[in-house]
Amino acid sequence: MRPGPWRQVRAVLFDLDGTLIDSAPDLGHAANRLRTDRGMPPLPLADYRCMAGAGARGMLSVAFGMTPEHPDFGPLKKEFFDNYESCIHDSTHVFPQVGELLQALQRSGVPWGVVTNKSERFTSLIVERMEIFHHASVVISGDTTPHAKPHPAPLLEAASRLALPAQGCIYVGDDLRDVQAGRAAGMATVAALYGYLGEDAEATTWGADANIEKPLDLLKTLGLA
Repeated sequence: MRPGPWRQVRAVLFDLDGTLIDSAPDLGHAANRLRTDRGMPPLPLADYRCMAGAGARGMLSVAFGMTPEHPDFGPLKKEFFDNYESCIHDSTHVFPQVGELLQALQRSGVPWGVVTNKSERFTSLIVERMEIFHHASVVISGDTTPHAKPHPAPLLEAASRLALPAQGCIYVGDDLRDVQAGRAAGMATVAALYGYLGEDAEATTWGADANIEKPLDLLKTLGLA
């Protein structure tokens, strides 16, 4: 029998970037191309890593120290998206143990899916080009519903498509927004401590129901290992 709060779990939902896939190299490359196209030197890709979960906002803050309020933010954001689309799968890969984790869930008869703030424009390319995602039972992008995380709408939509109550799902993510969205949806939450934690993040204080240091730890949490 599964332990405590995990007894009701019938499906597992995951954040994408920083939880299942490491897309930081391609995001950083797309941002660096903005710099080199303007005669500026590229930054080390490691500089972008902690902000990879924040998408264009995070990449432009690292590349140019720019916030969304800057008048050039909109045009640069569009250019960044075009750059990213052209290199979206050059270096992106699943984190170690993720493949084993998803296969173990499938063997246990536990469906899994993806709920990300990444727009469908990019999510669809990742799902198409990375075979492991062909087995996902549901994929919800940042623009699938009118609201993105930390709003619970994307998670509730995923549960609905799985024909499950929200309480029958758990949500695993590497950002405070993931925990907030999961809790607002009425799901148990798991913080992935191996992901794109911001420099000042204190993930153990987010209030998740469990924290995992590596993907396969989730199987122990759920009583499946």
